[in-house]
Amino acid sequence: MSASLSRPRVGVWLIGARGSVATTVVTGCAAVAAGLHPPTGMVTETPAFSDSGLPALSDLVFGGHDTLDCPLPKRAETLTAGGVLPPGVATAVTAELTAADREIRPGGPTPGDTRSEAELISAFADDLRDFLHRHELARAVVVNVASTEPASRGPGTPLPASTLYALAALRAGCPYVNFTPSEGMHHPVAAHEAEHSGLPHAGRDGKTGQTLLRAVLGPMFAQRALNVRAWSGTNLLGGGDGAALADPAAAAAKNAGKERVLADTLGTVPEGQVHIDDVPALGDWKTAWDHIAFDGFLGTRMILQTTWQGCDSALAAPLVLDLARLTARAHETGLSGPLGALGFYFKDPVGTGPSGLSEQYEELLRFGRGLARPGGEGHGTRPVRATEETGEAL
Repeated sequence: MSASLSRPRVGVWLIGARGSVATTVVTGCAAVAAGLHPPTGMVTETPAFSDSGLPALSDLVFGGHDTLDCPLPKRAETLTAGGVLPPGVATAVTAELTAADREIRPGGPTPGDTRSEAELISAFADDLRDFLHRHELARAVVVNVASTEPASRGPGTPLPASTLYALAALRAGCPYVNFTPSEGMHHPVAAHEAEHSGLPHAGRDGKTGQTLLRAVLGPMFAQRALNVRAWSGTNLLGGGDGAALADPAAAAAKNAGKERVLADTLGTVPEGQVHIDDVPALGDWKTAWDHIAFDGFLGTRMILQTTWQGCDSALAAPLVLDLARLTARAHETGLSGPLGALGFYFKDPVGTGPSGLSEQYEELLRFGRGLARPGGEGHGTRPVRATEETGEAL
């Protein structure tokens, strides 16, 4: 096939590119593209999105930033030993893992890093521009899958790393997706710049397990007029997320999205809290337990308990691939600003939209139909010209 007739390739730049989620994303994309495994969990691979013009999995090119130096093939071996990846698949896609690993650049700031925030943003943006140029990519979507950060301490404090990466994405002209509870584009500095960038963005905090279930059960109680008195939960998890969320400030950032789902679907926040416990022996697996106390007819008191046991990386990876493809297509069709229609994927979505999972799914389907007709059903805004303040030409 001649170069003029070839399909444009699209970059997926992962922040936290050597973590469990990122490794599973790269491995899974290669395995599905090669026909080694079905695309289980990928909504964008269902018939509803066949005419949406999404980039093919085989046309995605991976790179990213990380502060770790463990090569992706070695990381995939560890995940295979832990039961996250099926036996043999990492070996079968070693070439793809190696190619992606060559595209991972040092992140930051790291201990002892003397670069200023402006220098870090500039360096990260240069890495993205170089990635786009060398691979002759039509565009690249930056997706944050790094460990959760503590919430920002307010004005006058250093910008969190997630916001440095978000600003770098904007400076390089790349759409941005925040799959974590970290501040990222939500920081006022980045939010202001995003507003004038003409770029689409989505987030935050991927909805993979406990909160996914809450987004289904919350509307059920509300629609059946059952009074929820208390809703408590516990998460047991290990791996990098478990260690990061052992920090109370990081756990608070994570729990904010879980609470928002209940507030939005029930119309009130019931009593109870979510506790997160780091259990290193669990590795990438987690158990989430919810205890729901509610009143029925004539005040009869009842209880619903749920237990969710799953593998975080395997739950998150297909969503990351969905989001990268949908956001890339949104960028291609000229949408900008917060992509509220992607709230189906998030605990704390940007923009406006419904909170119940069923309604969010219908909104996502409408979004997919709109992508098939550029300029049709809008789910963002048309791009605006960049201001001199951002310094970016569109």
